[in-house]
Amino acid sequence: MSAVAKFARHFGRAPDTLGYEEVRVYQLYLVQSGLAVGAVNRAVTALRFFYKVTMGRRDAPDMIPLARRPEKLRAVLTPEEVARLIDAAPGPKYRAALSVAYGAGLRSSEVIALKVADIDSARMLLRIEDGKGQKDRFAKLSPNLLGELRAWWRAARPRVWMFPSRMSAFDHISARQFARACQSAAAAAELGKSVHPHMLRHSFATHLLDAGVDIRVIQVMLGHKKLETTAIYARVSPKLIQDTASPFEQLALSERAPPA
Repeated sequence: MSAVAKFARHFGRAPDTLGYEEVRVYQLYLVQSGLAVGAVNRAVTALRFFYKVTMGRRDAPDMIPLARRPEKLRAVLTPEEVARLIDAAPGPKYRAALSVAYGAGLRSSEVIALKVADIDSARMLLRIEDGKGQKDRFAKLSPNLLGELRAWWRAARPRVWMFPSRMSAFDHISARQFARACQSAAAAAELGKSVHPHMLRHSFATHLLDAGVDIRVIQVMLGHKKLETTAIYARVSPKLIQDTASPFEQLALSERAPPA
């Protein structure tokens, strides 16, 4: 049965006699019945088409909104878990790559595309070319991270790409290879959870927030265009919640009566 037919059957009326208010009631019914968001939106999209094309109502897309997917908290690792993950990396190349992902808060695509020439040890910066939005930016290079990168460079002497492919020195490792190495390290470290490279970026931001770094500074370090994008980490950090005093503590309450 088509989505429009089910909609009409729900109200026991012809669909062309039903309006937007009935659509909203029906949408709420679908959500409350436990239907997945994707299935709800497929039905709603069909109703949008019916009202806009069949009924000629151009305002249908605006009047019939799609259901929003619930936001999930971003998973992060503790500092101890990050250390175990890096120590368990499958070889020095991936140890250095995982170190960069966490140590500079880089995206997976930015890690694998890092060039030897992008490491500015004089200014302690990493140059990120063609980051998200095709924008260049600089990331922080800490002394310990520089040590990890130098150790890898001395071992392999990469010429162009910091993390070259095994198949060709003129190409870098793929995002898939990096993800597999991260998963392998997580298994070897016995972290007991699914770990992907981007989780290290989330952890970097959360740990900075835990350390009291201003969220506007974190925004710049991550290369976020909008502060709202960075603000999601405030919902991830349990330490931020623990360290925030409740206004209840400021209430001037009378002394509690002793128990009877």
